[in-house]
Amino acid sequence: MTRSDLVNKLAERFSQLTQRDTEFAVKTMLDAMSDALARGHRIEIRGFGSFSINRRPPRVGRNPRSGEQVTIPEKLVPHFKPGKALREGVDASLPADPA
Repeated sequence: MTRSDLVNKLAERFSQLTQRDTEFAVKTMLDAMSDALARGHRIEIRGFGSFSINRRPPRVGRNPRSGEQVTIPEKLVPHFKPGKALREGVDASLPADPA
């Protein structure tokens, strides 16, 4: 599902909202989540999952072309952990294995 798919789904479900209002609501929500993660906060959406920041320590890698060693700096990366309801819902939607 893309961002525009989400906007269309919400606009269909809530007919009192215009397409522009729905786009603004989705943009505002995603911007707020991005800002919270950038400030180091954790986001938890009950029944869906949680977003947090993981630290990747600095390491030594290799340049694939030349083979020389390159120092890769520390990085902070977003991490998503699905909630129990989401995991169970996805698992239940899988077709049974006929084998």
